[in-house]
Amino acid sequence: MSASNQYDSMFAALCTELGFCLHPKGEARVVSALPSGLDAAVKAVLEAEGHDVLNANGALKRQIRDCLKANLPDPI
Repeated sequence: MSASNQYDSMFAALCTELGFCLHPKGEARVVSALPSGLDAAVKAVLEAEGHDVLNANGALKRQIRDCLKANLPDPI
């Protein structure tokens, strides 16, 4: 299961829309990075998937960021 049930739909969208199907450790890294901002979360996604963050395509980074932002759970 994912790092937290409240993020399940976000990780499902990331998997189905962009093909980034993270393992539980990767999901935990993304959740841990979220308080630092979406750019930190994008970096965590790319690192979890084994991508070279510095050389990753800018369009891909934007797609990941947009997907995360669109599917973030509502604050309590």
